[in-house]
Amino acid sequence: MRIRQAGPDDASAVARVHVRSWQAAFAGLVPQHYLDAMDPSHEESRWKSRIAGTRWPSSGVLVAESEAGIVGFASFGPSEENSAIAEIGTLYAMPEVWGAGIGKQLMAAALTTLGQADYAQAVLWVLEGNERARRFYEAAGWRPDDTAVVDTTGGAALDKLRYGHPLGQPAYPFGRPASQEAACS
Repeated sequence: MRIRQAGPDDASAVARVHVRSWQAAFAGLVPQHYLDAMDPSHEESRWKSRIAGTRWPSSGVLVAESEAGIVGFASFGPSEENSAIAEIGTLYAMPEVWGAGIGKQLMAAALTTLGQADYAQAVLWVLEGNERARRFYEAAGWRPDDTAVVDTTGGAALDKLRYGHPLGQPAYPFGRPASQEAACS
């Protein structure tokens, strides 16, 4: 597995991962008609622009690449609420590789990059009902900060929670000693 900075030529693969992961991860959370209508070809131009507009290391897109091609990605940049705080906007992997550690590798690389950009803190948003993602983030040292918003993706009111993580500290379980890692599993 190789984690690297995305280039504009990766937009098609990133769009494919984005759509496939949404359709699998958000089934039962986001209205099905919205998920069914998602199409990588509609997302590709948005990802091409987003990738081309990065300002490394303060904003960017990382991809996880295997022999099969791009199987995951993460995007990050300054928070819309406070440009002194970083925000991880996306962290997705193909459903076929869930549980293989790709998300952990992407998260560690994103946090390392954001630390190089001199951010002191990072935030991300997660659907309140997405228990799998919440467990993943909490195991990696992210904590909810009691901020919530309502997202209307697909026409439904979906509660999103904000999580925070100080930078300059390892993201668990990436830097946690083995004895502590076992206690949290």
